[in-house]
Amino acid sequence: MLEKERNLSDPTSEVIFHAYPQSPVAEKVRVVFGIKGLAWRSVEIPRLPPKPMLTALTGGYRRTPVMQIGADIYCDSQCIIRELERRYPSPTVMPTNEQGLMWCLSRWTDGALFDQTVRLVLGTAGDSLDKDFAADRGRLYLGEDWAAGLKQANADLPHLVSQLRAPLSWLNAQLSDGRAFLLGPQPAAIDAQFYHVVWFLRGRWADGPSFLSEFEDLVRWEDNVREIGHGTSRIMDPQDAIMLARNSEPTAVAGVAAHEPQGLLVGQSVAIKPDVNGGEQPVAGKIRYADAETVVIERVAADVGIVCVHFPRSGYRIDPT
Repeated sequence: MLEKERNLSDPTSEVIFHAYPQSPVAEKVRVVFGIKGLAWRSVEIPRLPPKPMLTALTGGYRRTPVMQIGADIYCDSQCIIRELERRYPSPTVMPTNEQGLMWCLSRWTDGALFDQTVRLVLGTAGDSLDKDFAADRGRLYLGEDWAAGLKQANADLPHLVSQLRAPLSWLNAQLSDGRAFLLGPQPAAIDAQFYHVVWFLRGRWADGPSFLSEFEDLVRWEDNVREIGHGTSRIMDPQDAIMLARNSEPTAVAGVAAHEPQGLLVGQSVAIKPDVNGGEQPVAGKIRYADAETVVIERVAADVGIVCVHFPRSGYRIDPT
C-alpha cells in the first residue's frame, strides 16, 4: 500500500499511460492495473500517426501503449508489465512458479494469435473500414502490399475463424473445472494476455459475441476478468507529461549483462525498431542497459531533456549506428 500511496504523492513516480480507449493491447495493461489496484494517469493519444506528443518522449516509436514514469519511457506491453511487477510486486501477476512458461506463451498470444485476430477483424470490416486506418494497420499487420492482404483476409475468413476457434476451445477446456482464472483462483498476467484478444473479438467483430457464446466457461472467465476493472485513473494533459519528463532524471541503471550476443556496450550508439517490416521509424540513442529481456537507450532532445527508453529484446531489432 505504501508503494501505491507514493505513486499518488510523488509526481516523478506516477504511472503515466499513453494510449487510446479502443486499443486491445492497452486493454491488456489496463487489466494489469486492475489486478494490482493501481492509481495511474491517462494521456490519450491519437489512434493514427502523427503522434507528436508521444514520439517526443519515445524518439519515434508510435505503437500503443507506452508507459512513462518520470523520465523513463517503457515501450511495448512486455516491458510495461515487467516494470509494473518489479515496482508493485503485490498483488503479483505471476502467482505461480511458471513465469518462464507464461512469458513464452505471451510471445504467441501477442504475436501469431493477435495477428490472426487483427486479420479477421480487418477482413470482416469491408467498406466500413476507415481508409486511413486500413492503410496504417494494414501496413503493420499485412505487410507492404496491405491492400492485397486485406482482400486475402476477406477471402480467408472461414479459415481465420477456424484458426481462432481451436485456441479458444483449449482455453474453454482449461476453465472447465470451474476455476475463476486460467491458473486458478488468482488472476495473472496470462489472463490479461489472453483477455485482450477476446476483448478485441467481442468489441470489433460483428459476429464476435455469437462466436464466443459457444465457449461457456470462457465467457464466464471473461466476465471475471472484466470485473477486475482498471484500477483508478485520472486524465493528464500530454504537455504536462512532457514537462514531467524534462524535469525528472531517468532511474535506469547502467550496465550490460554477461553473455551479450550482439556485443553491446554502455554508451554505444544504436537504433531500435520492431523486428517486422512495418515501415516504422527506428529510435536512436546510446545504450544505457542491456540484458536478455530488456534494452534501455538514453536519448537527449530539447523538448524532453534526457530520457531513457526501455524496449524488450524479444521482437525488436538493435542495429549499431
